[in-house]
Parts: sequence; structure tokens; C-alpha cells
Amino acid sequence: MAKTRVVVVDDSALVRSLLTEIINRQPDMECIGAAADPLLAREMIRNLNPDVITLDVEMPRMDGIDFLAKLMRLRPMPVVMVSTLTERGAEVTLKALELGAIDFVAKPKIGVADGLRQLQDDITDKIRIASKARIHRLHAPAAAGTPGHDAKAVARPVSASLGHLSTEKIIFIGASTGGTEATKEVLITLPADSPAVVITQHMPPGFTRNYAARLDGLCKISVKEAVDGERILPGHAYIAPGGMHLSVERSGANYLARVQDGDPVNRHKPSVEVLFKSAARVVGPNAVGIMLTGMGADGATAMREMRDAGAYCVAQDEATCVVFGMPREAIAAGAVQEVLPLTKITGHLMDHFRATAGSALSRV
Repeated sequence: MAKTRVVVVDDSALVRSLLTEIINRQPDMECIGAAADPLLAREMIRNLNPDVITLDVEMPRMDGIDFLAKLMRLRPMPVVMVSTLTERGAEVTLKALELGAIDFVAKPKIGVADGLRQLQDDITDKIRIASKARIHRLHAPAAAGTPGHDAKAVARPVSASLGHLSTEKIIFIGASTGGTEATKEVLITLPADSPAVVITQHMPPGFTRNYAARLDGLCKISVKEAVDGERILPGHAYIAPGGMHLSVERSGANYLARVQDGDPVNRHKPSVEVLFKSAARVVGPNAVGIMLTGMGADGATAMREMRDAGAYCVAQDEATCVVFGMPREAIAAGAVQEVLPLTKITGHLMDHFRATAGSALSRV
């Protein structure tokens, strides 16, 4: 079997050496080159034609983000970012995902050698996933990306307001690899009076707050990192904090967010399984489930429980997924009523909400 050929790009000689060692220890991959800056990497990529590159952010001669933007425009290929876990690192890493990077690894600020060795399984898993991923560019509507744009300030009423229905329904989203951009695509097209949205996106600690803040500036709804015990309200989206599980509980007529520590579920924390199980248990037929791009099977069993409890469940189709693993497993579990291209999901759900609202009114 042909090995996955990897080029490492990092200005730290120690990190280049460690990543080379970690990659070459795997039977199914090899490091075919290591570059200290993007200009050297450009020649290496041209000459060696790797399957995947790992890319640092802050490097001499050219910033990693500038290099990534040029790379994805001229020679799109799978990229795994290796970013130091800082506020700036989190922000820049999210920008890299917007530009088309497949995933990222949070490089420790101190104890780099031990830290990277502890992350070796995560690093090599993400390289494997990247080697099989589809390279997609996902673009927000033009207005949403313009400087100074405030999506909430220019929000227009939808053609048929969801009104009272939005206080009853909750949208549950699960996503992993490729999911930061896929989730954005769904959220930016939701109307201001959308039902509440709760989201588990596989992300480590330190990134979800920045991610939520970026989305909040683009969306008509408000987006934030979930806080334990807060009310879940229409027109708002709540993202599971990195490294914590998110679920939903009921308190009288209100829904509340429950943010808790705990063991990983399906190797993940936060886990889609935890969130979707709470949807089946607490929200039942008032839940709508969306399974977006991601590797593995996290959430598939729980999504079937959602459907059995009366929820309406959809999955992103293979053609628009970066990695089709999680939607595929949900479909195989019999959890999904509709399989849709990413850009069609929100419109389909809004039609579903209006149809169910009309059906309910006709029975009054």
C-alpha cells in the first residue's frame, strides 16, 4: 500500500524534527521533506508533490496564512495547521480553516517536545483524514464578509415569520472535520427569528470562544459559547466549549444548557453523542437534528434515538462533505430522513418548520 507522503513546514528545528519522527514512525505515512519557511516549502511542494502538508502559522519571510491562501488558490491540497494555543493562534487558525485547511493541531506553548509526543495519535489521525478529504472552498454571502458588516443590523424579516414556533423547536448540530465552515454555512443563512441552535463541533479548549465570536459577527442570530445553566433562547446559537460536553435539560417551560466535564465519549469531548442523546431524551419531537461533515461515527446512534423520539433529522450529502464519515454512519443507522447538499439544508429546514406549523394550525 502506498504511503501518505507528508511535507512539514515549521520554523522551529525542534518541531520539524519531532513531526518528522512521529510521521516516519507510522507504517502508512512518511515525511518526504521539512521546510523552515513557506518559500522553501513552495519549492519542496513543487518538486516532491506531497499528499499532505503540515503548516505552522507564524514563520519568517511569509506568514503561514498568506502562504495558505496562495497555495489554495494555485495548488489546492490537504493542509493540517499546527498552531500554538494562544488567543492570536486561535484566531489565525480559524482563518486558516476558512481558507481551506482541513484541520488543526494545537501546539503547546511550553514543553513542546513532550506535548507533541503526547499528541502524536491526534496528529497522525488528522494527517490520515486529510489525505482522503475533499478540498472545498466554502464562501459566505458577499455582504457577510465585507468590512464593517453587521449581519444583525441589516437582518431582513423572512417571508413567513416563524413566530411562536421558534420558542418550541431546537436545532441540534453535530460536526467534526470540515465542520467549522459547514456550521458557518448553516448559521449565516438562518433568519433572526430562528429556533434556538445548539452545536457540538469537535474542537479543543481555547478555540471555541473565538469561533463563536467570529460567527456572531456574521450571523443574523446571536452566537456564543455555551455557559452551564443558561436559558436556551430562540434567535441564539450555543456552541459546546472545547473540552467540555454540552447537553440540554428542561426546567419547567424552559430549556437550559448543561456544560459539564467528563470522560470522552466516542473518543471526543465535546461529543455529539452526548448532545444528541439529550435531544432525544428532553426535546423529542420538537428537536431537529443536523449531522454535518466529520470523521467517525460520533452521534450516529444518538441521532437514531432522536428520530425514534419523533425528531426530524437531516445529514449533509457526500458531495459537499470534507469527510463523509459522520453523515454516512448516521444514514447507515437509519437516523436520517433527508440527505441534502450543505447549501440546501437551511432552506429545507425553514420549509419544514413552516409546514409543521401550518399542519399544527389546521388541527386547531
